[in-house]
Amino acid sequence: MNLNHNTNIIQNNVHAHISKRNAYHQAGHAAAICLGNREKQLPAVHFQVTVKHSAYMSKVSCKYKAQVEGGRLLESLPPSFADATRHLSAAEQQLCRSAIEADIINLLAGPLSEAKYVALCDGEVFNANLVYLGALQFYSGKAELEIINDLMGCYLPNRAERKQKLAELFLASYSFINKNANWRAITTLAEAIYLNPKEVYSCEELMALLDEPCSADKLIAVGSH
Repeated sequence: MNLNHNTNIIQNNVHAHISKRNAYHQAGHAAAICLGNREKQLPAVHFQVTVKHSAYMSKVSCKYKAQVEGGRLLESLPPSFADATRHLSAAEQQLCRSAIEADIINLLAGPLSEAKYVALCDGEVFNANLVYLGALQFYSGKAELEIINDLMGCYLPNRAERKQKLAELFLASYSFINKNANWRAITTLAEAIYLNPKEVYSCEELMALLDEPCSADKLIAVGSH
């Protein structure tokens, strides 16, 4: 396969087939992974955004989809978080708790970003009172909600504690994307992905775009011509 030729095909054609909702969704994930984890002083983690032909197409759906790959601080979890960490020091246990909570916040940031984008397009006010956890399935969040359900089941077996913690993490993710600086980073990255799609946006490219909004603005300007 001629990878360069394949990349050119994507560069020339995909921008007409990636939805902006998809672009904002993935940009929200990427921003939370990069900027959110850094803000919490958590270890850097590798991630990338790929653009692939969608396996699920209809007459009105886009032919391609962007998708964040990687980005999880904890790639896999045992059946019981408490059992797996009981022999760790208090500091190590706290780091593990911070990691799993950050992963959940980062997963929520995708559908929340899509929801905010849709609200703004519709001229509606976006606030925590009008969007709720279950509604995220309407913003391409079904897969994320399933992963979060598994993570929370491992993390906190007590249902009441799990519900309370998930509400806290939901608000934390909402606050992250609603912060002006973070939303601007999400917006510039989403527009860059939408206007200049390619097979892979590397971790380094994504971090540069998120750290330097002016770089994203330049990329958007190029793609708009």
